[in-house]
Amino acid sequence: MAKTVKRVALAVGAVVVAGALGYGALVEYGLHKSYPQSMQPESGSALQAQIKRGEYVARLSDCTACHTKEGGQPFAGGYQLNTPFGAILSSNITSDKETGIGGWTQEQFDRAVRHGVGSHGYLYAAMPYNAYAKLTDQDLTDLWAYIRTIPAVNNKVVENQLPFPFNQRWTLAGWNLLFFHDQVFQPSAQHSAEINRGAYLVDGPGHCASCHTAKNLLGGDSAAYLQGGALQGWYAPDLTPNPHSGLGNWNKEDIVSYLRSGTNRETASSGPMTEAIENSTQYMNDADLHAIASYLQSLPASDSHKPAPVASSATAMLTGKKVFESQCGACHVSDGSGIRQMIPRLAGNAQVNSADPSSLLNVVLNGSQGPFTHANPTAAGMPAFDWKLSDSNIADVMTYIRNSWGNAASPVSADDVSKARASSGAKPWLGGAEK
Repeated sequence: MAKTVKRVALAVGAVVVAGALGYGALVEYGLHKSYPQSMQPESGSALQAQIKRGEYVARLSDCTACHTKEGGQPFAGGYQLNTPFGAILSSNITSDKETGIGGWTQEQFDRAVRHGVGSHGYLYAAMPYNAYAKLTDQDLTDLWAYIRTIPAVNNKVVENQLPFPFNQRWTLAGWNLLFFHDQVFQPSAQHSAEINRGAYLVDGPGHCASCHTAKNLLGGDSAAYLQGGALQGWYAPDLTPNPHSGLGNWNKEDIVSYLRSGTNRETASSGPMTEAIENSTQYMNDADLHAIASYLQSLPASDSHKPAPVASSATAMLTGKKVFESQCGACHVSDGSGIRQMIPRLAGNAQVNSADPSSLLNVVLNGSQGPFTHANPTAAGMPAFDWKLSDSNIADVMTYIRNSWGNAASPVSADDVSKARASSGAKPWLGGAEK
């Protein structure tokens, strides 16, 4: 018996040692793998055209949004990304040689952008290298040509502020093994050139799945591709053609208008999506906007079904209607139709019908500045109601909105509002604490 136990213990020990050695080899291989460059920046007059193309790729990739903190210098880093595992600060990608990437080669840039390995080791997936891996060699080289022209800004950023053990970058080799597909975009022979271009933009530089696909416990993408996901107190909605929770009621021009201006006949952007539109999608050319629309319309609809609406006779509905009429009806209109291209339509609005009310809670509590774009310079906003309405009043009016004019969604509770008020930093209700 003792010999058997000893043999088992030795076998287990051997497996553990072999596994540790194997994992160590995997870590070192990923850190030191070389990526020979098939292309290099142009020279002379051709370089200027390439820099212009690279600037467009940077717009497509929304580099500005994450690598520029509010009030900071463009691309100098320091923008805080709040993940479920802690805070990460974006890096300085200006041409400063001490605190930026001014001393990098194109291969080092490629290793970070498309392969997830930077000067400090493995990158966290808050930097969407799992999407940027799909960038073509041409787009990567064009982007590098542009990035090299960004003026140097001396700004040292301590990027990794995660607690132990999440601050151990070597563990990300295992994450990559599970969730990272290190491959340039491959067009499908089954789709048109326009749909393939849309797929490239959505899955590659646009990195839409980073927000619009739910994540598993380890932060990897779930199988519910583009069917919605929670993000920093917001809910990025379903982008599939589901008519209730997705874009099933939008036509191609609705999608194009939304990405170009931040508004359309159905809704107006808010939260992180407004940043993406202002920094990225408003600069896309018409062909690319239509390609994205065509691709999204080609996707299979999510299987989210329309639930039974809350009965109009329910107490929350009766109270919510009174709150709506006194506080919301002047702008959103009594039938929830809103004002075209300015104030969101609430009737049949997919975000209103979402199973997750996080974005609505955030907007009602904290207000929302409308998108300010070349196509929409008015930027109408939504006032904050955190100080004005109690948790129960907000819960009731949201329940009413989510179950009127053909809408159907789960009711919102006062406890939901209370939690959102605390997590979003909203002001307390001036009426005092609720009993």
